[in-house]
Amino acid sequence: MIKKKKIKEGVYLVVDPQMQKTVLINKLKQIMAKSEIAAVQIWDNFKNAENKISLINEICKVCENYKVPVLLNNNWDLLNQTEASGIHFDKIPNNFKEIKNNIPPKALLGLTCNNNLETVKWADRNNMDYISFCSIFPSSTANSCDLVDFEIIKKAREITEMPIFLAGGIKPSNMHLLKELDFEGVAVISGIMSAENPSISAENYNSEFKKIKNENFNNR
Repeated sequence: MIKKKKIKEGVYLVVDPQMQKTVLINKLKQIMAKSEIAAVQIWDNFKNAENKISLINEICKVCENYKVPVLLNNNWDLLNQTEASGIHFDKIPNNFKEIKNNIPPKALLGLTCNNNLETVKWADRNNMDYISFCSIFPSSTANSCDLVDFEIIKKAREITEMPIFLAGGIKPSNMHLLKELDFEGVAVISGIMSAENPSISAENYNSEFKKIKNENFNNR
């Protein structure tokens, strides 16, 4: 039986392939060299990307040096053509059985959840590797998501042991508001990739996450 890698705790970085390629790769190299990253997701935003395959593989090459998995957002059909490690679905795919039959058995799989616990139950039944709740706070990059009720996240933890990530509008300055929740990490896009110094920004997220985890551990 092929053993899957498990997704690590911490900062789950989302990158926009519409960003100028040299800028994107340079920022990614800076972040990887100085910060712990749980995973990198390539957002499904390829409208003007000239060569998806080469861009995905270049991102994978940077991440591979640090043993960081790269997930494709929705584009499961590209998985076998690239070095990516898995897929993140924005919603439950109608053709999930077909997808499973056409991707490597060790592919990491994640799913965005909102305020519907049935989605969480589906993810648990279908052996997703993690779930992500969006949107935690108002966000310009997660404006298609409703705000998540924190009680839903608490109930999700009672349903499943899957790693839970939180996304949308999260900043180091508001992460203290998440300390009532049991979660494995935060998904961030503009808070890091649009920062003047992305590696310092990533470290700030990591630092705040570790504070919450330590505080929660000590209060048990």
